[in-house]
Amino acid sequence: MNRLSDFMLPDARSTFAGDVDALFNFINVVSLILLIGITIAIIYFAYKYRRKSEDETTPLITHNSKLEITWSVIPLILVIIVFGWGYNGYLNLTTAPDDAYEIRVVGKSWLWEFHYDTGFVSVNELHVPANQPVKLILSSDDVIHSLFIPEFRVKMDALPNRYTSLWFEATEPGEMTIYCTEYCGSAHSNMLADLYVHSQEDFQTWLETADAVDETLSPAELGQQLVQRQGCLACHSLDGSTLQGPSFEGIFGRDRELQDGSVVTIDENYLRQSIIEPNTQVAAGFPAIMPSYAGSLDDRQIDAIIEYLKTLD
Repeated sequence: MNRLSDFMLPDARSTFAGDVDALFNFINVVSLILLIGITIAIIYFAYKYRRKSEDETTPLITHNSKLEITWSVIPLILVIIVFGWGYNGYLNLTTAPDDAYEIRVVGKSWLWEFHYDTGFVSVNELHVPANQPVKLILSSDDVIHSLFIPEFRVKMDALPNRYTSLWFEATEPGEMTIYCTEYCGSAHSNMLADLYVHSQEDFQTWLETADAVDETLSPAELGQQLVQRQGCLACHSLDGSTLQGPSFEGIFGRDRELQDGSVVTIDENYLRQSIIEPNTQVAAGFPAIMPSYAGSLDDRQIDAIIEYLKTLD
């Protein structure tokens, strides 16, 4: 028999997703029963006590203590059940096990950074093990963002100048999408990340090799991969169209007018500074919203991105 939530929610893939769905189903079923019962009562009494003639007067109706107690006590009992059930779930959702694997998450307009204990930083890709508690410690570099994983039934705001956290335990390997569910600017809907749940053995293998540089790639090829992985294309197009930032098409060697009215030539130094300190030389007509990639990219990766941008005629 299908549950009500099966028609309304994505697959449940965490250890407490089933408890969240059970409370969701309880509230919906009770609400439906009350809706049907009250609707039938309204129709019945409207018909029974309808005015039947012009001479008929409305009889004096006084209160009914039993009825008033009944319709007060039953909702009170339901509210207590929902509160107790929800509070128990809240405690479970906010109390991470001591052995949870910790990943630091940084929200930026408009991307997610995931920092692992090995020092590796991935952008818009979260890798976690199955059947092991994982704790995410969130913060924001600019405005309020909110990390939401529908299949896990978890959501938490990422705030500037403070830390928040959430935890989950995935029940099976698979791929999912992470959303930002707090409006954070014009490219809010593009602030997506891929979630990969591995077996514990595969996760350890990935963790040990994630920061390995593929020496077989040329600098331009590596730069192309980095531009895609770092979320650059959410704000910069490759075909000349204008998004939140200037297009990458034919960018190298051009003159660019800045917000202060000065004009610079886009060379290696300008591109490097734009990656590390993006708001020091902002292109005219565009907002100063690009996050800094200092600490997220090493020198070789920055050089590779510059080499790739040179190829975009």
